Amino acid sequence: MSKIDAVYNDLKDRMDKAVQALSRGFTKIRTGRATPALLDGLTADYYGAPTPLAQMASITAPEPRLLLIQPWDTQAMGEIEKAILKSELGLTPQNDGKVIRITIPPLTQERRKDLSKLVRKNAEEAKVALRNLRREANETLKNLKKEKEISEDELSRAEAQVQKITDDFIKQAEATGGAKEKEIMDF
Repeated sequence: MSKIDAVYNDLKDRMDKAVQALSRGFTKIRTGRATPALLDGLTADYYGAPTPLAQMASITAPEPRLLLIQPWDTQAMGEIEKAILKSELGLTPQNDGKVIRITIPPLTQERRKDLSKLVRKNAEEAKVALRNLRREANETLKNLKKEKEISEDELSRAEAQVQKITDDFIKQAEATGGAKEKEIMDF
């Protein structure tokens, strides 16, 4: 594999990770639809150790506006409830002794607009990160030319290819943001 191909592969890998991070970040933005991903990252105290909720209970969304949390150890219910209440999700759990139900309230129009702004901001930050990765790749290519490992023609072709790769990933980031914004505004 040539050094230029190595630069392309590294660039694609890092850009792919940036777009995936954007998508993962969007799963935590509440759309009014119940999804177990809403509770990702929440931890509860389980016998003195902070433990992710997904490791303590089965989390399902049997209906579009309902999350059902079924702890494997009923002793942990109180801690799971506390963790949900302490989170900044604005959700109120209801405990019936066997399962915890969380009804997802519909979003107000004002909240939808705020969330849309947040989605646009996150998508823009992802595009800035992609452009920074492009700059780093171009600097690597220029260093290869400086060290006489590639020619001037190879450098210009490689920079054009780096731009094409960047454009493709920016389109992916925009599409991901657009889809999330549509989901927020439609539901």
